[in-house]
Amino acid sequence: MAALTPPSLRQFDARGRTLSYDGRALVMGILNVTPDSFSDGGRSAALDDALANARRLVAEGADILDIGGESTRPGHTPVPAEEEMARVLPVLEALAGDEAVNVPISIDTQKARVAEAALKRGAHIVNDIWGLMGDPEMAPVAAAHGAGVVAMHNRAVVDGSVDIVADMLAFFEQALERAAKAGIRPDRLSLDPGIGFGKTFEQNLKALASLNEIGRLGFPILLGTSRKSLIGKVIDTTPAQRLPGTIASNVIGIMAGCAMIRVHDVAEHVQAARVTEAIRNAS
Repeated sequence: MAALTPPSLRQFDARGRTLSYDGRALVMGILNVTPDSFSDGGRSAALDDALANARRLVAEGADILDIGGESTRPGHTPVPAEEEMARVLPVLEALAGDEAVNVPISIDTQKARVAEAALKRGAHIVNDIWGLMGDPEMAPVAAAHGAGVVAMHNRAVVDGSVDIVADMLAFFEQALERAAKAGIRPDRLSLDPGIGFGKTFEQNLKALASLNEIGRLGFPILLGTSRKSLIGKVIDTTPAQRLPGTIASNVIGIMAGCAMIRVHDVAEHVQAARVTEAIRNAS
């Protein structure tokens, strides 16, 4: 594969915005501007609501805002790029001049066209559920803009016979090769195990139990378990009832060395993260 040396510094660069995760997990707040989000039912679909929720997430301690205009829940209906841009670009344009939202912004999209439009309007990070392995233009777009990248593991087909840890490692090797060929700097890359994407219940648990294996690749890990069905399968709950399970899984992730956690409930996770780190650092 093309040479890509893992970053030696515990920092993540996003278009010149340097985020340090040395001993402190970063909290990425989720802002879904979709009418059909699995977790909040379109709570931020209207522009005024989206802006108010963005300010609230930052006030609660979010280090990054992750804005998405297409639901990717199981069984979702794909959204054309034009519709996705119509949802996210007005929010990005409004946030660009908002002094209350002074954190890096991530665009959650699998389309290079949407990513490029978002980056031109001030986004700093591309969060790609296909880990640069879907849209062939995604890596070149991210490289051209100096964007940070979250490369998530995914599978088109769920297959319970697959060794999911080996599959994730092979997937990330290919994603890192594509990133290197495009010219994405190592300190602008992070990896996401893709909990809830292309995996059985058992494979999701195995992925969570094997975060240290991904960590050996040397890149920061982003963990996204917030309100997901994995929790509801462990104990019967609706998405709105899954905060305790989400916190439990993210505490496990932080103890395993995850650099970032992607969550709906920011204030609760900031507190949980700081307590987890204090205990870990005392050992």
